[in-house]
Amino acid sequence: MAHFCAWSLGLILASLVSVQAMAAAFAAQPRVAVGYHRLTFTDPLDGQPMQAYAFYPTREQGRPGVVDGFEVDAREDARISIGRYPLLMLSHGNNGTPLALHDLITSIARQGFVVVAVVHPGDNYFDQSRLGKLSNLYGRPLQISAAITSALSEPMLSPFINDKEVGVIGYSAGGETALILTGAQPELQRLRDYCSKYPQDMDACKAHGELVADRDDLAPQADSRVHAMLLLAPLSLMFGRHTLENVKVPTLIYAGDSDKLVAMDKNAGALARKLLHPDFRPLPGAGHFVFLAPCTDEQAARSPALCADGDGVDRVAIHRDLVSEAGHFFGEALTRPNRAGLQTADQ
Repeated sequence: MAHFCAWSLGLILASLVSVQAMAAAFAAQPRVAVGYHRLTFTDPLDGQPMQAYAFYPTREQGRPGVVDGFEVDAREDARISIGRYPLLMLSHGNNGTPLALHDLITSIARQGFVVVAVVHPGDNYFDQSRLGKLSNLYGRPLQISAAITSALSEPMLSPFINDKEVGVIGYSAGGETALILTGAQPELQRLRDYCSKYPQDMDACKAHGELVADRDDLAPQADSRVHAMLLLAPLSLMFGRHTLENVKVPTLIYAGDSDKLVAMDKNAGALARKLLHPDFRPLPGAGHFVFLAPCTDEQAARSPALCADGDGVDRVAIHRDLVSEAGHFFGEALTRPNRAGLQTADQ
């Protein structure tokens, strides 16, 4: 018995040493980092240059840098890790910038995706010249399609992208963009009817539900390369059940039930009832801006409306869960990302 106990104790000690050695080796592996590359390509609406930021996994570590006023945990033009990654396109909200969601972008990229964040000309934080116009509604999806083509032809990125695995992330008005890309047909009368009934909704009804018909050569155009979408507080008033019949791709929807700008019951909630088998995740107490990156103290002082959340709403925890679920969702919908070359603690 004594011999057995000594042997067992020795085995346990050896196992502990082995586990400790493995843990030490595990910890020694560098955390997957993120690089980004600026893309410049042609706006399909007017032939002028437009920009996007492509974020991707890298083994080159570096400190966060400032990108257009945001501290982003990514290193410009770091060498991309060897692999073949799904491509995710991000469409931001009206008057916005994709970099306001930088933590979601970099966290998803770290899981083994290339995420291209498009700056929509005529509808961003410094240029609203197309806001409220048909050219914006129909042009945004064309801009995302142009960005897909640009990413797939960019020498630095294209060898590492699987062109058969493309998804889209749409935040707020970017939800409209994503829906059109996947086959939805907006119905302008639905917006007029909504604004007639809810004229107090000044965000959607500044022009009483009328969009300026500035282009008669544009129409909703889907992109067959897009095979899955994640919608965050999507603006979707203009889509009825019959206008969504051609949307067949897997869809994950998040929305806050205290959203004062894009009311969940008229948008995400209604959309979830009309789409074919969406995965809908309402967030209790959350508002419209909960999907933006958690604010620094300076940002909170400068833009309290964008940074303040309701009582009991933990933006950091929501983002942590959202990133995990988004990675799993796109991994299943597009097939598993090929993480060859990534040095992560879970491999």
